[in-house]
Amino acid sequence: MSSTKPFSLLELASVREGDSVAQTLANSVAYARHAESLDFQRFWLAEHHNMEGITSSATAVLVGHIAGQTERIRVGSGGVMLPNHPPLVVAEQFGTLECLYPGRIDLGLGRAPGTDPITSRALRRDGIGAEQFPDDVQRLQELLGPLRPGQQVKAIPGAGTNVPIWLLGSSLYSAQLAALRGLPYAFAGHFAPRLYREALKVYRDHFRPSEQLEHPHAMLCLPAVPADTIDEAQHLTTTSYQRILSLFRGQPLWMKPPVDSMDGLWSPAEEAGVKDFLGLQVLGDEEAIRDRLQQILATVDVDELMFTVDLYDPAKRRHALDILARVRDSL
Repeated sequence: MSSTKPFSLLELASVREGDSVAQTLANSVAYARHAESLDFQRFWLAEHHNMEGITSSATAVLVGHIAGQTERIRVGSGGVMLPNHPPLVVAEQFGTLECLYPGRIDLGLGRAPGTDPITSRALRRDGIGAEQFPDDVQRLQELLGPLRPGQQVKAIPGAGTNVPIWLLGSSLYSAQLAALRGLPYAFAGHFAPRLYREALKVYRDHFRPSEQLEHPHAMLCLPAVPADTIDEAQHLTTTSYQRILSLFRGQPLWMKPPVDSMDGLWSPAEEAGVKDFLGLQVLGDEEAIRDRLQQILATVDVDELMFTVDLYDPAKRRHALDILARVRDSL
């Protein structure tokens, strides 16, 4: 791989309208294998709950499944929503994964619930919320680090595995915490495009070296619609438009086939909201994708790029990775 900036993927295991969960996960495996064949760096799965159309709720289970069906690509969480889980359970899960797939597991952490308020209350531990996030991150670092004399609570397995922890965010908060703790940081530009420059600058400006990381390491996640032609990409992206529109309306998030026109499917205000949500989208043929990435990279200093590729047709989705790989190798 000739590029100095590795490319990675974020996966939600999205269900196509009419497909089963089993078929969806089989498509995710094929997608991950194809990414591995093209030397993508990471394949992360995002935790969401109570969302019809997204099947990545049991994130650690899927991380293990994808890792077991691949050989080299790093597999991880993008992320585990830490307010939903006791740190000990997360340490045991990801410690076990690291023992099964040594050197291939990442633990990305978020402080949002990844769901609606009612479901978040059903998930949380005794009402604990995002305010505990810094303490929970520290606890996880301790549980995954070397055993200490007199340590009473131990992650077995987990202790001593030193699974790499990433902090994920869409605002300045996690950027500041990642810098303070000396952890790698990933910004969620695939749904929150507005503060990416500010957050990544805060992270670099305030980074403190740690045992895990000597220098800052930042990743930016972008929505991508690569295709053979710009016209085809504009057609294919209507799947994402319909999905985000459903999110705004509180409807199920099944992936729908692309349509020739969105006219009549959304109001002008909804159209503006969807396109604002996708403000960092990279769309088009190989040349257009390359040009758009060069524009974005001219505005921010990142070490890796991660992409969400929400295409309805699994074959076209895998082909989109071919296009991204060619762009990566020519940047």
